[in-house]
Amino acid sequence: MNQRRNSVGFVRRARRSSAVLAAGLVALLAAGCSGAAGGQGAHEGAEAQAPEVRLAPENGAKGISPLDPVTAEVQRGRIVEAKLTNADGGPVDGELAADRKSWKVTQKLGYGRTYTLSVTAKGAEGPEITKQSTFTTLDPAAKTYVSMIPLDGETVGVGQPLVFRFSENAPAPDKAKAEEAIRIRTEPAVEGAFYWYDDREVHWRPKDYWAAGTTIDVDIDVYGKELGDGVWGEEDRQATFHIGDRVVLKADGASHRMTIEKNGEVIRTMPVSLGKPEFPSNNGVHVVMSRHRKYLMDSSTYGLPVNAGGYRTEVEWAVRISNGGEFLHAAPWSVADQGHRNVSHGCINMSNADAEWVFNLLKRGDVVEITNSGGPDLRSWDGFGDWQVPWSEWEAGNR
Repeated sequence: MNQRRNSVGFVRRARRSSAVLAAGLVALLAAGCSGAAGGQGAHEGAEAQAPEVRLAPENGAKGISPLDPVTAEVQRGRIVEAKLTNADGGPVDGELAADRKSWKVTQKLGYGRTYTLSVTAKGAEGPEITKQSTFTTLDPAAKTYVSMIPLDGETVGVGQPLVFRFSENAPAPDKAKAEEAIRIRTEPAVEGAFYWYDDREVHWRPKDYWAAGTTIDVDIDVYGKELGDGVWGEEDRQATFHIGDRVVLKADGASHRMTIEKNGEVIRTMPVSLGKPEFPSNNGVHVVMSRHRKYLMDSSTYGLPVNAGGYRTEVEWAVRISNGGEFLHAAPWSVADQGHRNVSHGCINMSNADAEWVFNLLKRGDVVEITNSGGPDLRSWDGFGDWQVPWSEWEAGNR
């Protein structure tokens, strides 16, 4: 019995020992699994704290428009430093958001340039990381420059149209895109429209003469924009100019007199001589284009040689009112005819004293209305003959 009890006790002890050993092994394995899981979780937690940096454009991008956004965004962290540099290492202006989670360029980029955006970010834990993107902007084969009249800061008359011309060194722009890129704001507001004279030159004017005192702001917003047929804008331009006093001269070829109105009041009337029957002045609304203290009048420049009845004479106090050769100017040789008959080659002749007074009064954009000249109507394309186009036709746009 004792031997059996001992045997049974041994078996029971052996089973308990095996159970303890098994439990120990399970515990050990469990501890080992738990240790492995804990290590993986810590690694994943570290990854979760690392910042994610996204740059635009992407590294290696080509043909980027100078107006495309250049940005950096960071998740799970903040930007420590962000900088955009050109190929020479020069800095390009940018702006960092207040929360330091984003950055954007604030300066227009150049055509055909290479830039590098470098951003350093840091998460809640772990080291800083830096990411870079190097990209190249497009280099257009054709760029157009837009010239304009009037010039910034100029004060002009109530008849002055706004003139925009796209340069000859590139194909003509798409007219709708060109108009869209030119923004015109006036104070007070007026009704106005564009009208194309050819594929490159477009004018804008109000329905009626400008009101004296009007302020006009123009933005030519073409840089970085494709204007059609592979043509890109070369340079943006801005201008602010003003409409001065309302000055309107009315020259009557029948009475041989000219009245001068300023802000609606007649301030002077003077004798004049217009174009003789062989070379009559043009009827219609002329607009002052330029002023010259002295000017060499040469009829051969508009097709009339001296030996065919033309002239080559220097005159004083000359004011151009058309490209066809019409001026207001001093003509002391025709003083006896002024107020009585028309003897010029199309110009408005005045005495020296009257011509000087008119010269000092006028500015670009002032209006000269000619009636009863016996000649044809001024062509709309001759100088600033814009007012010769009826508003219904002008408003249609002539694209």
